[in-house]
Amino acid sequence: MSSQAPGIEHVFVLMLENRSFDHLLGFSGIRGTDAVTGQDTGINGLSGTESNQFGGATYTVSEGADRVMPTDPGHEFPDVLAQLCGAGAQYPRGGAYPPIEASGFVAAYVASGGKNPAEVMKCYTPAQLPVLNALAAEFVLCDNWHASMPGPTWPNRMFVHAASSGGLDHSPGTAEIVEWETLDGFQLPNGTLFAALERKGIPWRIYGGDDFPMAAALKGISLGDVRHYSLFSGDLNAASFAPRYVFIEPSYDALHDYKAGDSQHPLGDVTQGERLIQETYEAIRNSPLWTSSLLIVTWDEHGGFFDHAIPPAAADPGDTAPNAKYNQYGFTFEQYGPRVPAVIVSPLIPKNQIDHRLYDHTSILATAEAIFGLEALTARDKSANRLDKLVTLSAARDDAPATMPAPASSGAGSAAAMAAVAMAVAATPVTRPDDPADEGNVPAILDSAMHRDLNASPGERQAILARVAAIKTRADATAYLTEVQQKVRRIAGSPALRANAT
Repeated sequence: MSSQAPGIEHVFVLMLENRSFDHLLGFSGIRGTDAVTGQDTGINGLSGTESNQFGGATYTVSEGADRVMPTDPGHEFPDVLAQLCGAGAQYPRGGAYPPIEASGFVAAYVASGGKNPAEVMKCYTPAQLPVLNALAAEFVLCDNWHASMPGPTWPNRMFVHAASSGGLDHSPGTAEIVEWETLDGFQLPNGTLFAALERKGIPWRIYGGDDFPMAAALKGISLGDVRHYSLFSGDLNAASFAPRYVFIEPSYDALHDYKAGDSQHPLGDVTQGERLIQETYEAIRNSPLWTSSLLIVTWDEHGGFFDHAIPPAAADPGDTAPNAKYNQYGFTFEQYGPRVPAVIVSPLIPKNQIDHRLYDHTSILATAEAIFGLEALTARDKSANRLDKLVTLSAARDDAPATMPAPASSGAGSAAAMAAVAMAVAATPVTRPDDPADEGNVPAILDSAMHRDLNASPGERQAILARVAAIKTRADATAYLTEVQQKVRRIAGSPALRANAT
C-alpha cells in the first residue's frame, strides 16, 4: 500500500454521463481551502458574462437549466472540435489540435438539431443540484479535471479503465463491436486496471444500474465480475465483502432515450442522477468500510455543454494500438477534452477543499496504482496527478454527514416511486424503433450484452456474432437485449429490480 494513503483500503469510482463543469457547478459559488496552498480559494467558475456568438446574436451563460434537455447536444469528435475551436475548424490527421477559444458551443448545438440556441448555455443553480453541491462543499472539489480526450463517451470511458482508448476516437458501430468480439472483447494495448489488479491478487468488482454496464464489454470481464447496483448497499455491509476496487456505472436506458436512466445523460432527468450520487455516498458512509474508503464521483465527458476553461495539451499514451484502424479522425490523443466535475470523498481528507491541479480520468488509475502497488499502464497514467496525495489525515474525520440532502423535486417523488416509473418506462415500446441501432451509446451497450452473452453461452459463439451482426434498428437491439437480460439473470441470479433492459 502506498505511503501516500496509509489508511485507504477501498477505492470506489462512480462515473456518470455527459455534463460539463460549468453546466453543473459553474454558478455554485463554492469556496474552500486550496488543497495545495492551504489558503482560502474559490472555484474557477462563471462570472455570468461568458458567451458565444451565433447568427448575429449573443448567447450568454444563464442560471437555471432544465431537468431534461429537449435535444442531446452533439459530442462526437467533430462536434467537440467545433465547440472548442469554432465552426469550420479542421483537425489535420496526425497533427496538432487547432487553437481553442470555446466559441462554438451554440453553433454546434444548433447543428445537432437544437431549436433554442440558449439551451446549451444554461447552467444549474445550487438549489437544483443539492446533493452534488453539498458533497462538493463537504469534501474535495476538483475544478481542473478534464475528459481524457475531446470526444464521446466510449473512448473516454476506456481511458478510465486503461489509460488509453486503444486508438478509438469515436462512438463505435455494430460492425465494429462484432469484430472486437471475434477477439474476445474490446482490447486495450496494455490491458486494463482490472487485469492488473487480478494479476496482483487484489479483488475488484463492477456494479451496474442495469444488466449491461459498458465496462462489461472489456476483454477479460466475466459474468461473475458484475453485480447489479441494487445489491451494492447490502454487499458493503456483509462481513464477506472483499473487493478493494469498485467501479460503478449508472442505469442508461438508451433505447428509451434515457428517460428511465439515472446516468444524467442530457435526455434523462438530472435529479435521478442526483439520487444515485446520494445513494452511493450514503451506502459507503454508513458501511463498515467508510473509515478506509476513497470515493471518486465524476462524469465521462462534457456532453456538448458549455465550459469556459481552455483544455490543455495532454500526454500521448504512447502505446501501440491494435485498434488503430478505428482511429477515424487520425487523432493523436495529445489534447484533453473539456472540463467535467469531480468530487473526491474520504474521511481521511480534510473538509471543504478545492483542488486546482490538473486531472483527467487517468488520475483514477494513477491513484489506484499508487494505493495497490501497481505499475502504470501507459505514459498518460504515469504522468497523471494522483488523488491519494489528498489523503493527509492520520485518523478518519468524525464529522462527515451520514446523509446528503434529498434531490430536488422531479415530480416523481420518492426513490421507490422513481423506480416504479423506471420500470414502467422500460415496459413501453422502444423509442424510435425504426431508427438505426448505430447511434450514441446503443452499440456500446450491445457490445456489453454480446460479451455477456458469449460468456454465458460459449458454445454458441458464431450464432451470437451473427445475431448481433444482423441488428439494424433500435427495435432489433431491444429484442436482443431483452433475450440476453433474461439469460444473464437466470445464470447470475441478478434481481429484477429497476429492471430496465438497457
